[in-house]
Amino acid sequence: MAEAVRAQEHEVEAAHGRGLAVALYALVFCTGAAALATEIGAARLLSPYYGSSTIVWSNVIGLVLASLSVGYWVGGKIADRNPSPRVLGRIVVLAAVLIAFVPFAAGPFLDVSVKGLDQVSAGAAIGSFFAVLALFAPALTLLGIVAPFAVRLAIEDVRDAGSVAGRLYALSTAGSLLGTFLAALVLIPAIGTRRTLLAAALLAALSGAALLGRRWLLVAAGVGVLIAIPAGAVRAEPGLIYEHESRYQFIHVTELDGVRRLYLNEGLAVHSVWRRNSVLTGGEWDTYLAVPPLIGRPLRRVAILGNAGGTTARAMGVFYPQARIDGVELDPDVTAVGRRYFGLDDNPRLHVVTADARPFLRSTKARYDLIVVDAYRPPYVPFYLATQEFFKLARSRLAPGGAIVLNVGSTPDDHRLAEGVSGTLATEFPLVLTWQALRFNQFVIGLDRPEPRPVLVRSLSHGPPRLSSLTSLLARDMRVAAPASDPWTDDRAPVEWITDRMILEFAARGGRFDEFPLPTAP
Repeated sequence: MAEAVRAQEHEVEAAHGRGLAVALYALVFCTGAAALATEIGAARLLSPYYGSSTIVWSNVIGLVLASLSVGYWVGGKIADRNPSPRVLGRIVVLAAVLIAFVPFAAGPFLDVSVKGLDQVSAGAAIGSFFAVLALFAPALTLLGIVAPFAVRLAIEDVRDAGSVAGRLYALSTAGSLLGTFLAALVLIPAIGTRRTLLAAALLAALSGAALLGRRWLLVAAGVGVLIAIPAGAVRAEPGLIYEHESRYQFIHVTELDGVRRLYLNEGLAVHSVWRRNSVLTGGEWDTYLAVPPLIGRPLRRVAILGNAGGTTARAMGVFYPQARIDGVELDPDVTAVGRRYFGLDDNPRLHVVTADARPFLRSTKARYDLIVVDAYRPPYVPFYLATQEFFKLARSRLAPGGAIVLNVGSTPDDHRLAEGVSGTLATEFPLVLTWQALRFNQFVIGLDRPEPRPVLVRSLSHGPPRLSSLTSLLARDMRVAAPASDPWTDDRAPVEWITDRMILEFAARGGRFDEFPLPTAP
């Protein structure tokens, strides 16, 4: 009888061990998926506030790795002192709660942090670093505890330690791969960033509850309920009439005093403006209209790279109605917003193309009188639109005597970014002009053939009469740019490094970026 009881106890222990092993395997897989889905969500959540430059991504990736590393170290210590499945389960559930908290804390926290950083203009590098540290590092550190803790619990015989650790880390990595691709390709486009983060929290909560018992499923149920809360419930903005998270960026539209404004990602720069009775904005979009007279012939065909809501294209249709315009916009959701809110269809000669700027130029056979590059998203310039290779490609797509114009950010005392762009452009174009049209906007113009200044001034005087104030300013203030001795290339274009230095030095001199002018009625 005693032997039978011992055999039964042994069988129960073996079944319990098998059940624990299965739970641990599921745990490391699910938490691996949750950790990487959280990382992808972190980058997307920060984009409306700090942009999506490589500096922001570096902060996200670096701090995620640092948090996981701390978790690995701490997890090994805790597992040796208290190797209990229930302790591990509580850690995972706590991590899930922290992840679920982020979508609701992020809006108010990031709104305050952005405003605070605007006061000192510290830039996206510092802001995104501390945002990730505050919002995501605690939860990811707890998730980092899982793998070494699970290895400690799963090892029954030290002779199997290598194979057990290998299986668990392989499952964790497989989960991480699934979390990465599922979040980026399926969940964020389908349900948005906030619900993706909540889905990651739900997955972690369910896997942690499996080690704790049924009553802990209430935590997972609570996270599930949070997924049903609309994303707009955690974000409020004066005059907000539309918001949507597309595959590429966060889009929001406001309307105040009859003026609609389109914001993308970081939400600090206005990308399109609309007024019912005027195509002029009083902002940087108007300055593009002064450039066509420089080519000295009627404007026939234009490419606008970065069409957004179509503000520039709409105005071109009024002042240069004979011109056919290809408006190139990467994000079809932005184009849809332009049609709905910004009069994108007001110009019958506008043809909207959904494509990235550089691949579009590479594939098109068209030749343009004017190429407008308005795809520079403040504060960071996409490096591949500021290199010799890009400018060479652009010139090859111009009709003889055509021109290219780019809007580059600057500060009143620091034009390094604009000088880098103009100097690089001047290595591919025979004549490059710069025009500090606005305090924080320098326009760089490349002409396919050189013309003496008097000829250019005379051409500008023949522009549309209603634009004479703009063309006169261009004639007065345009400067010739010299070729750079060290032009930017696809291999090396330090635009983000230069931008951050420009921001920080402007701050050190007491400048504030809330001084950026908003468009006003012309």
